[in-house]
Amino acid sequence: MRQKLLREGASELSYEIRGIVKKAEQLEQLGYSILWENIGDPIQKNHKLPAWMKDVIAGLLYEDNTYGYSHSKGVLSTREFLADLNNQRGGAQIAPQDITFFNGLGDAIQKIYQYLLPTSRVIGPSPAYSTHSSAEAGHANHHPITYKLDPDNSWYPDMDDLYNKVKYNPSIVGILIINPDNPTGMVYPKEILEKMVAIAREFDLFLICDEIYMNIVYNGAKTCTLAEVIGDVPAISLKGISKEFPWPGARCGWAEYYNRTSDTEFTRLCETIDNAKMIEVSSTKLPQLSIPRIMKDPRYPEFIRETRDKIGKRSAYLNEVFSDVPYVKFNQTNGAFYNTMIFEPGVLNEKQTLKITDPRVEALLESWMKANHMTLDKRFVYYLLAAKNVCIVPISSFSSDLLGFRLTLLEEDESIIEKTFQLIKEGVMEYCQST
Repeated sequence: MRQKLLREGASELSYEIRGIVKKAEQLEQLGYSILWENIGDPIQKNHKLPAWMKDVIAGLLYEDNTYGYSHSKGVLSTREFLADLNNQRGGAQIAPQDITFFNGLGDAIQKIYQYLLPTSRVIGPSPAYSTHSSAEAGHANHHPITYKLDPDNSWYPDMDDLYNKVKYNPSIVGILIINPDNPTGMVYPKEILEKMVAIAREFDLFLICDEIYMNIVYNGAKTCTLAEVIGDVPAISLKGISKEFPWPGARCGWAEYYNRTSDTEFTRLCETIDNAKMIEVSSTKLPQLSIPRIMKDPRYPEFIRETRDKIGKRSAYLNEVFSDVPYVKFNQTNGAFYNTMIFEPGVLNEKQTLKITDPRVEALLESWMKANHMTLDKRFVYYLLAAKNVCIVPISSFSSDLLGFRLTLLEEDESIIEKTFQLIKEGVMEYCQST
């Protein structure tokens, strides 16, 4: 082309969670069946919406109003319901105009970062969820700025690391929290959230809190919503139904703005995000209409409780399976539906392998390995995929210096989850013992 087409930040828009699918699909074309552990899609893992929930959604298809545009910020009655749900907690109070709907939180995240100055940075956790870290890095034309989550302290944030990075980097304008956390499954205690709010207040920052998994907390873990601790600090909470109903295909999420008029610059940010949504006219309407009807249903609380219990049991089973594996360390998952396992220092090297008997698969693996500067955990993940046909994601792809992998706790079929965990365990043991 006569000129460059892409700005520098385009190289940061990577998404290994879906990128590895291309390699797994190559194996499928050879006739292999893949165990998918790369993405948090409950439907793909045999989760079924209850019949009563499907009836609610189906009933909306008979209402003529369903087929028109919604308000550019979202269906008013749904925003009124969600505002009241938030206000009942007694923290930051919001009105329906403080809520905006998006076509999934990926849409919301892109719009939040898109209009920030490239020199205005939002510091986020590491390991980082790729949608956030890629969007932040992409807008800034640079690598994401992160604070450390400590695997030796239940994955809680290193508060000294966060404080010092904020203090000595004046380009930081906001702090990202993911609670419960993806990819670690950590749940933030209230006192840690309060400390993070205090840092934002001291340095005049705003907060973004991704709370998509807020109702998926188990094993006796305790947390609270950002609204309950935010006080007078400006903030955005991101929520949705993709993990909770679950209805990921609905692409339905929303942002709640707290204290949006407390700071002129933050007010402008919220207005800009809303204006960007207005240009699109509106987000998908059907799932918005379903939210109050499903969440008000007397069967919904029991449905959520059962979901928590089932994932909690899988968390306990994971602990049981991997308790005697000396090569990795991990913490109990208490929220969301992921676990991150970290290889012990010095365990991985470039000579380790897994046995592959099919020359076609061996040829594929060799082609995958041609990438420059491949991290040692990605190398393991590729071998596991080729040898055991299990698709997981390396932790180095989550903007982390740590080496490990993420797996899910989603599979509803007990025989499949048993098979998956055992294959991953076998892969770890055989790979680490191969040299």
